[in-house]
Amino acid sequence: MIRTILALIAVSAAGAATAAAQEPEFQGAHRDWRVFTRAAGDDLICYALSRPQDSRPGNVDHGDVYFIVATWASGAAEEQPSFLAGYTLRPDSPPRVRVGSDSFRMYVSEQEGFIESGRDEERLVSAMRRGADMRVEATSARGTATAYEFSLMGITAALQDVEDLCG
Repeated sequence: MIRTILALIAVSAAGAATAAAQEPEFQGAHRDWRVFTRAAGDDLICYALSRPQDSRPGNVDHGDVYFIVATWASGAAEEQPSFLAGYTLRPDSPPRVRVGSDSFRMYVSEQEGFIESGRDEERLVSAMRRGADMRVEATSARGTATAYEFSLMGITAALQDVEDLCG
């Protein structure tokens, strides 16, 4: 359920039409990261998201690509990182995230990549706070190898806003 809600968050961030009560509310921006809140039934989801600064290869349509770190006010999830591609990911070739010398393997759920364990989620978010940039490598269901460079400038302040709103 939490994974499905992340997909809905990103689709809304991309500008898809949804019911007015479910529209994300922009809360602020910190350098390359934006902060939003969104009602999810009786819960509130707070999240920071960013778009890649660079997408490779340059000759393909990547669609809307985001990296998201989400927290639920209910405590269902805290600082849960995810990668959302604008295309279906190849399940047998999971995305990899690299921040500095730290590398993390994700698992695939259609267009999304998630970190398997809570411990690795914490390690990734900690590395993001310390880092300057992050690289995500993924493979589309059609076999196209892709790579994205995300700036981490502003992530610490954005996550503080998320904590203040939903923590």
